[in-house]
Amino acid sequence: MSRIEQLLAPIDAPGLHLEQVTEEHRETLRAICPADDPVWEIYPRRLAEEDFDPAFDAILNNPDYCPFMIFADGVAMGMSGFLNINPADNWLELGGTYMKPAARGTGLNSRIKPLLIGRALECDFTRIEFRIDQRNIRSQKAVEKLGAVYEGTLRKQRITWTGHIRDTMIYSILADEWRARA
Repeated sequence: MSRIEQLLAPIDAPGLHLEQVTEEHRETLRAICPADDPVWEIYPRRLAEEDFDPAFDAILNNPDYCPFMIFADGVAMGMSGFLNINPADNWLELGGTYMKPAARGTGLNSRIKPLLIGRALECDFTRIEFRIDQRNIRSQKAVEKLGAVYEGTLRKQRITWTGHIRDTMIYSILADEWRARA
């Protein structure tokens, strides 16, 4: 198995199963993405109503985004994954996370992120990057809790689905820092 195949292989932990998002997950994901979710205002794309299919197609067709569908006790809870995988320089980004509203604040994300970080380290990646909309305080706090270090802000870096031009905060975790925490 290649390094990338190993990175993207399913992940299992007690009560959790993560597998790469495929076309077969379309309706499952649609069902957990309510149109009135306030989080859409700070997400780069909206996975709801008429925006769902184009956004889902964009995810499937983006070779730089490898999301996992997240199941807890067999129930779909959301997705998160790897972006901008750069094996030559041993770094990747972890993100693209969406959790259904009922899963937020339950500690599920704090169980998922270490699994993904652990997988990246098992595959010899030495830098894991997080890129977060400056308005997304919840995500900033979550990665800080993991031990990620704030490195700076890319000003006016991305235009979201609403037309908002976002400032993107960069955080990272290095392999040796993560292992020192264990």
